[in-house]
Amino acid sequence: MSLTDKITMLMARPGGENAQKDDIPWWMRYAGRGLGTVGSFIAIILGLLNCTGIIFLNVSCLIAGIWQMLAGFLVIVCEAPCCCFFIDYVQVLSDKVESRPYWNKAALYMGLALPPFFLCFFALSTWFGSGLIFATGIVYGMMALGKKGSRDDMAAMAGGGTTPPGAGAPMAATQDHTVTLMEDPDVWRPN
Repeated sequence: MSLTDKITMLMARPGGENAQKDDIPWWMRYAGRGLGTVGSFIAIILGLLNCTGIIFLNVSCLIAGIWQMLAGFLVIVCEAPCCCFFIDYVQVLSDKVESRPYWNKAALYMGLALPPFFLCFFALSTWFGSGLIFATGIVYGMMALGKKGSRDDMAAMAGGGTTPPGAGAPMAATQDHTVTLMEDPDVWRPN
């Protein structure tokens, strides 16, 4: 076992499944967490600025600001629970969200970011604050897609669905050109 594997094992959250998350580059994980943390702070501040729309009797911008502040708080609870250590249930909620697949986090963050756009469309504070939460959801969505295929795999898919010789594909799959991806994903997936 290499030193990197030992460090990864020590740094893993207790009770969290890390099987899916092993193939994600470290910089992408930190980008998602960093963008979520910084973006949610900015969303909370800009949501407060949106709430000043009540001065001009703009109730929809007030509701959008409140929603944006709550969405920012939820994202910061999930991404950086150390910022809210004074609330009892934060670590439990953070662990629960962390154990979910990446696509769940992406759908949650994108879903939380959309309502302020519909309520207060023309405010720059809505675009920037909720946009950062939405961008965090996009980063987690990209993480859910996983690693990009190798150059040989992509060339094989572009060339008709067979892998190049020596790429490790089963012999039966390289001879049968009528098999579709839905019928046999091993045609394009490396071993």
